[in-house]
Amino acid sequence: MTGIVETLGGWIQEVILAIGYPGIVFLMAAENIFPPVPSEFVLPFAGALSARDELIFWGVGAAGTAGSVIGALVLYAVGYFAREAGVRRIVVSYGKYAFISENDLDRATVWFERYGEFAIVFGRLIPIIRSIISIPAGYTRMNLLKFLLYTTFGTFIWSLIQVYMGWVLGENWQTITEITEPYQNATLILMVLIVVGFFGWRAYKWRKRRNA
Repeated sequence: MTGIVETLGGWIQEVILAIGYPGIVFLMAAENIFPPVPSEFVLPFAGALSARDELIFWGVGAAGTAGSVIGALVLYAVGYFAREAGVRRIVVSYGKYAFISENDLDRATVWFERYGEFAIVFGRLIPIIRSIISIPAGYTRMNLLKFLLYTTFGTFIWSLIQVYMGWVLGENWQTITEITEPYQNATLILMVLIVVGFFGWRAYKWRKRRNA
């Protein structure tokens, strides 16, 4: 598995260097659909390029978000049209080729049942879950506009974090996994606070308009 990831990492860098932002969109869509494509090689590397003015920081963040949302929509559609039983048959038969097991699908389903729509935001921080959390959203018929809102919000924050770390680390961008893994829980808590603050602000604005 490590050899595959390293090979993919080298290919990812070549794609970004060759075609820039469209490559980032493509790679981040692929990362959602095919989890072995490591996002930790995509956005931090692109962030390091932005530190050298080879790419634009916000352009990288936007491209990463767009690609992730496209990939999430594909998996949402799979869940929506195949339903849970169909998805499980697909995972049992072909999941091994994407390194996805039925246990991974169970974890994503439990997350979605426990946290509902907010799992779409928080799940973006967790490897494997961030990809397949879109599937239970599809087969439970989550409202598509809500799905897009939560997916875009969570993905945008996570993308900016990775791009910024790549920008700060520069040539040492590959050390990002050593830095982020010990603090994954802290990052999740930070995301929760951001989400609560965002929706609290929206509720405040709504009440203010209503009472005006």
